[in-house]
Amino acid sequence: QVQLVESGGGLVQAGGSLRLSCAASGNVIGINTMGWYRQAPGKQRELVATISKVENTNYADSVKGRFTISRDGAKNTVYLQMNGLKPEDTAVYYCRATEFGVRVYWGQGTQVTVSS
Repeated sequence: QVQLVESGGGLVQAGGSLRLSCAASGNVIGINTMGWYRQAPGKQRELVATISKVENTNYADSVKGRFTISRDGAKNTVYLQMNGLKPEDTAVYYCRATEFGVRVYWGQGTQVTVSS
């Protein structure tokens, strides 16, 4: 089992920045890809960014150039640095981890609200 705990959400004005953190615990040795997804009210959950164990990254087009995903293997933690935030970035952000490329774990989510 893997547990994921997110932190760092909050309220920020448009153009501002936030940094999300997701700490993994439990059976972390099998974790390969970690990532961030988000879900806005009335919308489906969507990919924001992912990072592999060898730090290959992938971003949604809507966040490219503004968000940066990174990973600290020693701390089993993944980060999402969000700059140039827009009101349309408002959502609950979820951390996701895959174990041995098969089992998927989700965090509880952290709210990000961007005011105009």
